[in-house]
Amino acid sequence: MKLNAERRADIVILQPVGRIDHQAAEAFSVALAPYLELCNASGERLLFDLSALDYISSAGLRVLMIATKRTKLVGGHLAVAAPQDMVREVLQITRFDLVFPVHASVADGIRAWSGDAGALTPDEN
Repeated sequence: MKLNAERRADIVILQPVGRIDHQAAEAFSVALAPYLELCNASGERLLFDLSALDYISSAGLRVLMIATKRTKLVGGHLAVAAPQDMVREVLQITRFDLVFPVHASVADGIRAWSGDAGALTPDEN
C-alpha cells in the first residue's frame, strides 16, 4: 500500500494505492497520522481518493473509522471519493457509506466542500 498526497486549497487529497489489508493497515494508520494532526475545524479537510484502492479489509475500515472519529472530535472534515466497485460494495455492505460522505468523484468531493472552483483542475471544471 502506498499513500499519495496532494493539496488543493484547504483540502488534502489522500490516495491509497493497492490494498489495505491486515498487513498494510498499520502502515496506512502511520501514514495518515500527520494529516490527521492538521485536520480540525480551522485546518485542512481530508478527501480520500479511492480510485486506486483495489481492496480494503476490516482492518483498513477500522483505520478509516478511527480517523473519522478523531477528526469529528476536533471539528474536522473527512470524506471519500471515487471508490472502485468492489470497495464501494464493501462500504455499502458495512454501512460505512453512512459514517462519512462518499462522493462519486474527487471533483464532486471538492465541490461539496468548496465553492472555490480554483481547487478544481481544468479537467474537473
